[in-house]
Amino acid sequence: MPDVQIGIIGGSGLYEMDGLKLVEEKFIQTPFGDPSDAFIVGDLDGVKVAFLSRHGRGHRLLPTELNFRANIYGFKTLGVTTILSASAVGSMKEQYKPADIVFPDQFIDRTRHRPDTFFGNGIVGHVTFAEPICSAISDALFESAKEQGATSHRGGTYLNMEGPQFSTRAESLLYRSWGVDVIGMTNLQEAKLAREAEICYATMALVTDYDCWHESEEAVTVEAVLAVLHANAEMAQKILRATVPRVAQRSRDCACANALQYAIVTDRARIPQQVKDDLAPIIGKYIK
Repeated sequence: MPDVQIGIIGGSGLYEMDGLKLVEEKFIQTPFGDPSDAFIVGDLDGVKVAFLSRHGRGHRLLPTELNFRANIYGFKTLGVTTILSASAVGSMKEQYKPADIVFPDQFIDRTRHRPDTFFGNGIVGHVTFAEPICSAISDALFESAKEQGATSHRGGTYLNMEGPQFSTRAESLLYRSWGVDVIGMTNLQEAKLAREAEICYATMALVTDYDCWHESEEAVTVEAVLAVLHANAEMAQKILRATVPRVAQRSRDCACANALQYAIVTDRARIPQQVKDDLAPIIGKYIK
């Protein structure tokens, strides 16, 4: 089948949407191990798309257990040039209410245990990451959200915590003092690896709660999170369906498409052949 143009990563329910014609499930082996699940490849209104359940179908994987490298590598081998992400977040500001949607454009990293680069083992690369989200893709998601009637907010900072525990109240208040907008557990590593793979990446942050800083709201619970997520799943599907044709029609004139052009600093003659082979889908156009 032709290369898949757009990848979507989020809950397994995202690919149960109107207009999607499933083609096949693809289990992809990578040099970094297995992705979270099979890629669900299909046709959405004439556009080839691939869905991946971030935590595996049945929500089997902790945020720390996610094989981010395998997930992004899998999308790359399918031909994906754009990833649309959807994930649950806590709100760190009064104006972002549960069931609102935020389209962040910055990250702060508070993780501790996660591989988040394809480089190493004999090859060094340093990609520019000052603007970690592809603004063109985020704009497309935001416009779709407004059209669908979602209460949406463009821009903001996503703090990526380790988890799986939610924040202490002291941590939550500290992050508030930093001016953080939302808090989640998964998106930063995806954004870093997508940039190294020259894939455009943007995220749709679905607000489920006020973390634990809000004095008049109860501290976050799993039950509350799931209740809001289920209520918002239909809206997320509508936004993604409206965004896919927008993204499919755009010309990739953003910096994401050539992020590795000057990033690899290792002497080509000293890069191990096995590393060249393993990373061929990612570095192949620069290093043979």
